[in-house]
Amino acid sequence: MALESHWKITPANNRISGDKSYGFMRWTLAPFFRMILRVKIRGISNVPKSGPTILAANHLSHVDPLVVILASRRKTHYLAKDGHFRNFALASFMRATGQIETNRETGGSEALSSAAVALHAKRALGIFPEGTRSKREEPPFLLRGKTGFARLAAAYPEVPVVPIGLTGTRNFMAPSKHKFPRFWRRVGISYGKPITWWEWLEKKGDLEHLQALAHKEDHEVKAALAAMYREFTDAFMERIRGQGAP
Repeated sequence: MALESHWKITPANNRISGDKSYGFMRWTLAPFFRMILRVKIRGISNVPKSGPTILAANHLSHVDPLVVILASRRKTHYLAKDGHFRNFALASFMRATGQIETNRETGGSEALSSAAVALHAKRALGIFPEGTRSKREEPPFLLRGKTGFARLAAAYPEVPVVPIGLTGTRNFMAPSKHKFPRFWRRVGISYGKPITWWEWLEKKGDLEHLQALAHKEDHEVKAALAAMYREFTDAFMERIRGQGAP
C-alpha cells in the first residue's frame, strides 16, 4: 500500500453505455454470427464468468475485437479512438456495444484512465498489449508488448489477465485488402490460464523486493517498477505466443 501512489490509475469520467442494447444484441445477433463464422474456440473455461477481467490478445486484423467479444460470452469493453464517434451511425454502434471513447493524442496515461473505467465497474476489458495492429507481412507477426498493459495489471493486482491467441483473422479480413469478410476462412481463438499481478510477483519471489522499495527515493521506485512492467509484459507476450499467436 505504501507504493500504491506509484501505480494507481484513477478511472476517467467516461460513462459505460449500451447495457440494454448490448444485452439485446448478445441474445439475438451474437448466436447468428457465431453460427455463420467458422470460429474454433479453445479454453473458454479460462474466462471468468463475472467480475473485472482483462482479456489480452494479439492483434492481426480490424475484426479481432469482434471475434473476442463474440467468443468470450461476456460483455467486453474496448477502447475506441474518438474518430469512431464522429460519424453518427458508427458512434451509435460503438455506444450500443459499450465501447469506451478515448483520444490517443492525449497520451498513454489518459488511455489507461479510460481503460480503468471498465475494471472499476467490474467489467471485462479487451486489450491488445502490442498497442497496435501488427503490419508484418511474414511471421512471426507478434510484436513486442507495450508496458502500459502491465501498469494496468499492477493497478488492479487481483484482476485476472487472460492470454488469448488469435489465428486466421487476417485471412478472414485483411486491412486495406479485403472490403468484405471472407466467411469461409476459419478463425481460431485460444484462451490460456489467467494470471494476476500478485500471482506473477509471488512466482518470481519479488514481494520482499517490492516491500523494500517503499523506503527508496521516488526515482529509484519508478526505475524499479519500469523494469518490472517490462518483465511482466515480455513474460505475458510469451503466454500469448503459447496460445498459438503467429
